[in-house]
Amino acid sequence: MNRRRGIELLILTSVLWSFSGVCIKLMSWNGYAVAGIRSLIAAGVLLIWLRRPQLPKNRWQIAAILSYTGLVVLMVVSTKLTTAANAILLQYTAPIYSAALGYLLLREPVRGRDLVSIALLLAGLAVFLFDSLAGGRMLGNLLALLSGVCYGAMNVFMRMGGGSAPGENVFWGNLLAFLCMLPFFGRLELTAQNVSMILFLGIFQLGLAYVLYAIAIPHVPALTATILTVLEPLLNPVWVMLFYGEKPSLLAVVGGAIVLFAIVYRGAGQAKQQE
Repeated sequence: MNRRRGIELLILTSVLWSFSGVCIKLMSWNGYAVAGIRSLIAAGVLLIWLRRPQLPKNRWQIAAILSYTGLVVLMVVSTKLTTAANAILLQYTAPIYSAALGYLLLREPVRGRDLVSIALLLAGLAVFLFDSLAGGRMLGNLLALLSGVCYGAMNVFMRMGGGSAPGENVFWGNLLAFLCMLPFFGRLELTAQNVSMILFLGIFQLGLAYVLYAIAIPHVPALTATILTVLEPLLNPVWVMLFYGEKPSLLAVVGGAIVLFAIVYRGAGQAKQQE
């Protein structure tokens, strides 16, 4: 596969990821049911791709699986409790926790550009939390923030668990998410809209998107990958505004802009280090 094809697949991946917010908002199921059944369907897609996933071989793979489970569950539940813009953009504060864990566990150096990007992320976070106090969405925002912690931890544990393990970690993480959420499903309304949304979320938005990402990412430069994956938090609130009518507040837009700038700024630094 050439670089151009990899970029095309990564763009498609980011667009698929970006539909999570609007699909979750349009469903009448509670967040636990959406998270659990979405993950079960995605696990089926991943099983077709992996064929024979192996059990985790070390504690870091187990940690990666647990982190991934927390990420996919908390992302859905927080989207139900706060705006889609807040949920996805707070998740993208993950580089703060990746940098901290990477330093503690992998002895990865924290450079000046990392410190600047972390300061920017914290500034964006402060804007979000101020907005949540005014809008009464504190619980949803805190859960979204915790999903960012899980995301950052997962990135580190995936690297520590071995190069061939990430796909298997995601598969087991999805199965675990389903099992953990199963007792909390409640009554499921099997309407055409609910069924179509959950099938899209499981098959395309989570399952197929991860497969495409795994295929594309080895062929795309680091900075390009960083910029393209930022399409997800950019497009996510747009789809929600167009098809659900939920508009992010001015403070959320400002905080989100700071977070996205910090991500691209840090990604540019990482790309230079790899040259």
